[in-house]
Amino acid sequence: MQKLEKLDFTISGKTIPPASGEYFESYNPFSGKPWAMVGRGTAEDINHAVQTAKKAFLEGDWPKLTPTERGKLLRKLGDLVAENSERLAKLEVQENGKLIAEMRMQINYLPQWYYYFGGLADKIEGSVLPIDKPEHFAYTLHEPLGVIGMITAWNSPLLLLTWKLAPALAAGNTTVIKPSEFTSASSFEFVKLVHQAGFPPGVVNVVAGFGSEAGEALVTHPDIAKIAFTGGSETGINIYQKAARGLKRVSLELGGKSPNIVFDDCNIENAINGAISAIFAATGQTCIAGSRLLLQRSIHDEFVEKLIKLAKSARMGDPMSNDTQVGPVTTLPQMKKIIEYMEVGKNEGADCLLGGVRATRPECGTGWFVEPTIFTGVNNQMKIAQEEIFGPVLSVIPFDDDDEAVEIANDNAYGLGAGVWTGSVARSINIPR
Repeated sequence: MQKLEKLDFTISGKTIPPASGEYFESYNPFSGKPWAMVGRGTAEDINHAVQTAKKAFLEGDWPKLTPTERGKLLRKLGDLVAENSERLAKLEVQENGKLIAEMRMQINYLPQWYYYFGGLADKIEGSVLPIDKPEHFAYTLHEPLGVIGMITAWNSPLLLLTWKLAPALAAGNTTVIKPSEFTSASSFEFVKLVHQAGFPPGVVNVVAGFGSEAGEALVTHPDIAKIAFTGGSETGINIYQKAARGLKRVSLELGGKSPNIVFDDCNIENAINGAISAIFAATGQTCIAGSRLLLQRSIHDEFVEKLIKLAKSARMGDPMSNDTQVGPVTTLPQMKKIIEYMEVGKNEGADCLLGGVRATRPECGTGWFVEPTIFTGVNNQMKIAQEEIFGPVLSVIPFDDDDEAVEIANDNAYGLGAGVWTGSVARSINIPR
């Protein structure tokens, strides 16, 4: 049996094994087999990383850097991400199963965030405010918070990390990152570029592990000033409650059940392509996936017929192949969850016109694949229309007029994203409002 690569933590710019000596397997979703062993972080490892980040925030080179110097480091990091984009993209494909074409596009965007916040670093301004007492004055001064805890999801590890990390570093904070236990490798590889760019040791630290162990220790650590989290809504609520006990600031980016609304005055071919991309890109594993397709009744049947025809032609298989259009689900538990929801939809009385099962095509091998799935006859009160499935499962819901479309779209606990397809400028402005 081939020996699996061990992935250790990065603390103070050094590679550090887990204090417990324990590791867990990381799986390739295309093969369904382990490809690496990842250090299992505990409260001891998190405390080590937090104390290191705290020291880097208070002492050493980092707090002495000017905003302009921080900006230069961020721009250098952006350059390094661009230079290493292919390697980072392939690493993410290996651990989360996204298509290589999608990952190349995603990674190629990342440098822009570091360039943008690198330019912003020396433009964080305060204000002088006039008050009634002439012998006094008041002003605002923006200061970094301290050590920021960052917890990222498994669907887009480096993109989600970048959204958090770039502004935090621009403002002068230090960080401890806890990536998803399913997709830790790219964060370890990325932090090498951070140190190559010249960031002082201890400014960016990475500890892997499970949410109930490393994640909880990070959220509840007294020296963490803020938690930035992307992931499931229930986990986000739990984090918010625990962080509140320590009076920590929190930013959350959680789930969605986004309506994709198609009116009969739209360009139907464009809308069909858009609907396919909205739900089947990334195998439906995005928080803004267009998982509810609201179709005006007058075009419903024609649209669904063409939609199914196009979805049937989707090529499944190796995510490293440029020809593949639908890749595997990232984790085995997620695949099982998606299949359970497919059965729920059938039992609720929705019509499964496509898919609804695990994919058994030869090109899918032993990977974690599910067939692209389309349900019609969906009532907006059904579970498949109300709950986030996080997979390639589309619920088609008919509507008659603008008011009904808006009512259905808003009749949901989520509000993360939406789409409108119409040929009317007025409608395109009014519906989102």
